[in-house]
Amino acid sequence: MTSSTTDPLDIARRVIGIEAQALGLLAASLDDRFTKAVDLILAAKGRVIVSGMGKSGHIARKMAATFASTGTPAQFVHPAEASHGDLGMMLQGDVVLVLSNSGETPELADIVAHTRRFDIPLIGIASRPDSTLLRAADVALVLPQAEEACGTGVVPTTSTTMMLALGDALAVALMERRAFTPEHFRVFHPGGKLGARLTKVRDLMHTDLPLIGADRPMSEALLAISRYGFGVVGVMGQDGALQGIITDGDLRRHMEGLLSLTAAQVMTANPRSVAPDALAEVALSVMNDRKITCLFVKDAPDPTLPALGILHIHDLLRAGVV
Repeated sequence: MTSSTTDPLDIARRVIGIEAQALGLLAASLDDRFTKAVDLILAAKGRVIVSGMGKSGHIARKMAATFASTGTPAQFVHPAEASHGDLGMMLQGDVVLVLSNSGETPELADIVAHTRRFDIPLIGIASRPDSTLLRAADVALVLPQAEEACGTGVVPTTSTTMMLALGDALAVALMERRAFTPEHFRVFHPGGKLGARLTKVRDLMHTDLPLIGADRPMSEALLAISRYGFGVVGVMGQDGALQGIITDGDLRRHMEGLLSLTAAQVMTANPRSVAPDALAEVALSVMNDRKITCLFVKDAPDPTLPALGILHIHDLLRAGVV
């Protein structure tokens, strides 16, 4: 359907509306074949080999990258390169996932034939259920009939959007079946902002702690605050348990006669803490909520437990969490 309007906003809304409607059709069309595809991939001892030509190939590359980063080993193989030696990348134990809107893309013929010859499971994604690809596939995932958003019906737009969404659906289904956690995700994403926010508190905390005894005079507390540079000092009992914390706010509240007081008389009891295995982002959230810049690290918020470390907001800044 060609639109007569040339207004960019009208065109954008029309394109997005067409593609959104197609995604609704895709969701409604899913059946037990999707479950079979997930089970086939989960049962594979090797990798998921993803392939496609042209625009489908670009979607296939993204699909392989999403699988690989979420716990499902995957690799993209270009169909043209496959015909010139890369078929050797496909081994028994692998699963091959091939994308083609028409299901008749000639460059995919050698990949399909290779899977049939060596009994490698094949999952096909295409829009024509009677196509060569889907007739050959062990599991055929059919894209519902929907108009391309280009208006002329020739530019892959809606079809590639459905492929992309179907790939994401497979990846998330596999993630949840594998019980894939943020910690697993961090292993595959150690760099950048995402990797930083998934860093554990124990990876950033300091273990040389600013601590004094509860019965010690405030003169010693002030020296400890200055020496360690965290702006706080922890107060511990005779058993080593972290009983309290002294911050600049506590100092201001006890300015009169400060040096005549003990640490226990000035401290804020039962300070907030964070577990060493908590994500750095959790520590940041606590600091933001409480408007504080330091957290002691303990196995549990139990006043009878000792402090294991201390974390300053500057540590989060340096790690790229903030």
